[in-house]
Amino acid sequence: MEHDFGFDAPVDRRGTWSVQWDGVADRFGAAGLLPFTISDMDFAAPPAVLRALHERIAHGVFGYTDWRLGGFRDAVRHWHATRYGTEVDPEQIVYAPSVLSQLSQLLQMWTAPGDGVVVHTPVYDGFRKAVDGLGRELLGAPVGDMRQLERQLARPQAKALILCSPHNPTGRVWTEHELAETAKLAEAYGVAVISDEIHADLVHEGRRHIPWTRFAGGDRPGAGAGVGAGFGGRGGRWALITSGSKAFNFPALNGSYGIIADPDERTAFVRRMETGEGLASPSVLSLTAHIAAYRESAPWLNALRGYVAGNLAMAADRLNGAFPALDWSPPQAGYLAWIDLRPLGVDDEALQRELIQRERVAIMRGAVYGCEGFVRLNLGCPRAKAERGVDALVRAVRRLAG
Repeated sequence: MEHDFGFDAPVDRRGTWSVQWDGVADRFGAAGLLPFTISDMDFAAPPAVLRALHERIAHGVFGYTDWRLGGFRDAVRHWHATRYGTEVDPEQIVYAPSVLSQLSQLLQMWTAPGDGVVVHTPVYDGFRKAVDGLGRELLGAPVGDMRQLERQLARPQAKALILCSPHNPTGRVWTEHELAETAKLAEAYGVAVISDEIHADLVHEGRRHIPWTRFAGGDRPGAGAGVGAGFGGRGGRWALITSGSKAFNFPALNGSYGIIADPDERTAFVRRMETGEGLASPSVLSLTAHIAAYRESAPWLNALRGYVAGNLAMAADRLNGAFPALDWSPPQAGYLAWIDLRPLGVDDEALQRELIQRERVAIMRGAVYGCEGFVRLNLGCPRAKAERGVDALVRAVRRLAG
């Protein structure tokens, strides 16, 4: 049951170097705001993860480590088999400090300065920064618009597609048909696919996440299944990149992993990380947390998803009750409420002033992700805090929309 894990209990995160709480003034220009911003949660990590971390810390020695030793890769294999019914060859797993560090390395491997990188819009700002920072061109296709996606993939300069699955910020879960069509298009136009699946474990009831490994080997689900589908044959270049840190809430421990089927590309990736980037020894606490999460924490995650779904349902009730024209539906995955306020004609700048100066809350504006007229509200928090955020947004919008 939800209450067994204490999701309602507030956790004071102030003074912990938290980007969301202590760093709120850096982005919003005012200190002391109640934040609903960066995508981490206000919940303690699962009990099994905390126990494992305490035991590892009690050992007292934190020397150099190797992610290929011990149970990390087998825990990943176990999770994908039990959660998604997908077999993963442990030999195809790679490790990196973060999903974005993997993305950067893969883009450098598979594209050159000036090349195009296709993304779905609105786009997570971390993708935009990585693509721009590497001197590549961002090519956007609206979420769900397969025709526009094909147009962008067909452009001669398009060399890679970043597939955010499920999608951030919209919370969209791609259907089997959409993923199969995307795989066909990527193969047809010779575009590498980098599938960021860090939000996969947070898919809500009634939806199903299908890992990219199920599509990478050909044009039907399961072909290749990520166990031998190579870069030179059907499926083209691809990698799945993800981490347990999003769903189990331990991003500050660092650590992520990827699945790269082709042995030469995998070797090249590991070499880049361990020699070019000097990242041979991973965080031992990240390895510890991942193993405990994937081996012991499924009940916690199931309860968390139910709790977050309750927060999102509350938001829908209050938003649509106040503004029927919104007709807002909760996302299909995650705890980030992506809300289209355009039907109400609210000015973005005026709304931010109301939220910051009068309501004293921090809510991400849609422009961060390339969409004016939207907000992204983080509801990965105790219900009482979630209610304060939603009510503050309703009051601010009501004043501006009349």
